[in-house]
Amino acid sequence: MRHLPIVTLVLLALSATGCGVPSFLITPVKNTNVLQEVEAQPGHKGIGKGKIAIIELDGMLINAKSGGFLQPTENSLSIFTQELDMAERDDGVKAVVLRVNSPGGTVSTSDAMYELVMRFRQRTKKPVVASCQEVCASGAYYVSCAADKIVAQPTSVVGSIGVIFNTFEFSGTMAKIGASSEAIKSGPLKDMGSPFKPLTDPERQVMQGIVNEYYGRFLEVLREHRKLPDQPTFAMATDGRVFSGKRAKEIGLVDENGLLEDAIETARKMSGATDAKAIMYKRPYGYRGSIYADTSMPTPQASSNVTKLELPGGPWLPSGFYYLWNP
Repeated sequence: MRHLPIVTLVLLALSATGCGVPSFLITPVKNTNVLQEVEAQPGHKGIGKGKIAIIELDGMLINAKSGGFLQPTENSLSIFTQELDMAERDDGVKAVVLRVNSPGGTVSTSDAMYELVMRFRQRTKKPVVASCQEVCASGAYYVSCAADKIVAQPTSVVGSIGVIFNTFEFSGTMAKIGASSEAIKSGPLKDMGSPFKPLTDPERQVMQGIVNEYYGRFLEVLREHRKLPDQPTFAMATDGRVFSGKRAKEIGLVDENGLLEDAIETARKMSGATDAKAIMYKRPYGYRGSIYADTSMPTPQASSNVTKLELPGGPWLPSGFYYLWNP
């Protein structure tokens, strides 16, 4: 007996039940490692002399791929580096606008992105403007400090300056079910932060020391790039709280209130390319025709959270130190 392919069996079953045979659209695309330049907004006179490159700083800032089945997988640090490189090599690009919509991410990735923007500015002398969308918090704000100017919507969430190290402890739960864990280790602090045992005082002191070090670096970045009016304001701005974009402007965390269009216009004026068109870099499968376009493919969600984080490794943050707003 000849066995029919599974696809043929499925099509026959659909036909037998009265269902129409489904149509499949297969669209070949170029190598998805390649970024394509697309126009997101024409110049004022339609000529578009010069370009303003819009580069996204979106979602969790982490040096790892994110995404799921039938979704594009991107490493946020990798794509950010690739787009900045394209803007640097293109003499037609006169300025960059960072379109920021992120609660932050790991300390190292946030710091790497900050350094990349600083080096881009130093090498090219091209202006960089950060445009805060829904959220520009913690590590995302850290990166934004490298821009020449920060523009935030009055309703943007800005701030959350600080460091967090989250750890979980399950030893009590494990004891109730008769389970235990034992680490064979080379030193007393080798398994500090393990979820299988309580955090000891020496471990807590070591962890707090690292947190304080990273926090101090964040404060140095803030002092270098932002001029807050006085020490009480500085202390309030750096205690971990978030502010509206309007309030952030009042205390000096951002320069202007405005939309993405206003940030692009600011970049045009700063670069002298007043009729420059706005462009974006997109994968072949990811293009949307707007300056507010997103490269990600939205998935259904029941939550009404402001930001949905697609993290590797499940519902908890991978172990590490974060510049992250994580309410």
